Amino acid sequence: QVQVVESGGGLVQPGGSLRLSCAASGRFVSIDVMAWYRQALEKERELVAAISSGGSTDYADSVKGRFTVSNDNAKNTVYLQMNSLKPEDTAVYYCNVVAKKVSGVNYNAWGQGTQVTVSS
Repeated sequence: QVQVVESGGGLVQPGGSLRLSCAASGRFVSIDVMAWYRQALEKERELVAAISSGGSTDYADSVKGRFTVSNDNAKNTVYLQMNSLKPEDTAVYYCNVVAKKVSGVNYNAWGQGTQVTVSS
């Protein structure tokens, strides 16, 4: 099993900043990718940002230049620094972890989600 726990959501005014954190724990050999997704009300879940264990990153076009994803491999933790937040960033943000188990099989784990609300 791989456990994923997010933290750092909340209410912020437009133009403000928030930092999300996500920590993975459990029985795995390594983590291949850690990513952030979000799901707004009545919309599909979408990829926000992802980072590989080697540091390669990928961002949704809507957040490029405003959000930064980073990781701490020693702590199995990924961060999402969100700046210049807009009301359309309001969503539940989910952390996703792709980890390799001892058996060699990849395991895809999700956190419970953390609410981010951007409103004046």
